Amino acid sequence: MAKKLSHDVKDLKLAREGKKRIEWAGKSMDVLKSISARFKKEKPLAGLTIGACLHVTAETANLMLTLKEGGAKVWLCASNPLSTQDDVAASLVADYGISTFAIKGEDDKTYYSHLNAVLDGHPQITMDDGADLVTLLHTKRKSQMPEIYGSSEETTTGIIRLKAMEKDGVLKIPVFAVNDSDTKHLFDNRYGTGQSTIDGVIRATNMLLAGKHFVVCGYGWCGRGLASRARGMGAQVIVTEVDPVKALEAVMDGFSVMKMNDAAAIGDIFVTVTGNKHVISIDHMERMKDGAIVSNSGHFNVEIDLEELEKRAKAKRKIRTFVEEFTIKGKKIYVLGEGRLINLAAAEGHPPDVMDMSFANQALAAEFFVKNKGTLSPKIYTISPEMDREIAKLKLDSMGISFDRLTPEQKKYLSSWQEGT
Repeated sequence: MAKKLSHDVKDLKLAREGKKRIEWAGKSMDVLKSISARFKKEKPLAGLTIGACLHVTAETANLMLTLKEGGAKVWLCASNPLSTQDDVAASLVADYGISTFAIKGEDDKTYYSHLNAVLDGHPQITMDDGADLVTLLHTKRKSQMPEIYGSSEETTTGIIRLKAMEKDGVLKIPVFAVNDSDTKHLFDNRYGTGQSTIDGVIRATNMLLAGKHFVVCGYGWCGRGLASRARGMGAQVIVTEVDPVKALEAVMDGFSVMKMNDAAAIGDIFVTVTGNKHVISIDHMERMKDGAIVSNSGHFNVEIDLEELEKRAKAKRKIRTFVEEFTIKGKKIYVLGEGRLINLAAAEGHPPDVMDMSFANQALAAEFFVKNKGTLSPKIYTISPEMDREIAKLKLDSMGISFDRLTPEQKKYLSSWQEGT
């Protein structure tokens, strides 16, 4: 009798719809598809177990299938309690034989039990979105550290944590910083977060953005994309920043820039995209106008001081599926998606077109660890410029777009110093 596949999903009966969703996303992921075809032929991951803690979406499913084509056994859990697409999780188990531990809306206890379940599979390579799996390895699962070839990290927040670990000398495994690849953050963070966050806010509220004061907290690549898309919807965009260079860039890009304390008094819709905590404090929320909408598109739900809001609110009620109403100082403040990633809580996350490149990086990172097993120091690595360009070339090819190449004369000129005016 075949051994029962380990899993914990909402309902396996949802698999039929999930499979169709996976197939639909796959149609727009040609770069990953080309890697998958090569992996199927070469089997670079044969005999390995990969443990992944990522948003369980149709796009992620296509990455899991690519890893499986490469010969790996894959264990997957959610990297956020509200980001799971339950039908996709069911399909991964029922249709593709991938051990999946993810339920949309799972509580913290279940979330961490799922992280531990993935590590119970004893992976040699891990994949993270927020560094929770790596953190668990370094704290409560230290005995497994010698088994690990390396880990790849998907998001800005995770890189921040890992760089802090590296700085403190506690990082014990090599980590591939997928988020630092140009073919990740220039596209996934900017265009993916920009579009999907707007999608999440609108799905949650059904509000018109045109004419609203839309406050973007943070002007990194995610903030840039979000501000641009909000302006495209007709919103009057305000940016808050702590970095003077980024603040200046926002001004030059045509946005209003001010302190959060000032923006709090005039904003209609607020979205945090910083990777830091309490970017919107209780003092800020007490300054907000009646009916202000507060949301987050950073990885963790710490960017808004929800704990203090809960304490000070005179009343709280759920008014829409992903909207909670808090009464504070006689005003109504509306929090979207429990302060978690609104683009995944209320919408479907990034479009597959940009996740195609992000997950190409993840797949190649796994191959990188196999090729370099035993030779890597416990530090953070980034993709080579050549590989970044190759991923971009594959994406352009899939879009039917051609681009110029340097002539021999131009290459010689760029590599020499003799020619001048």
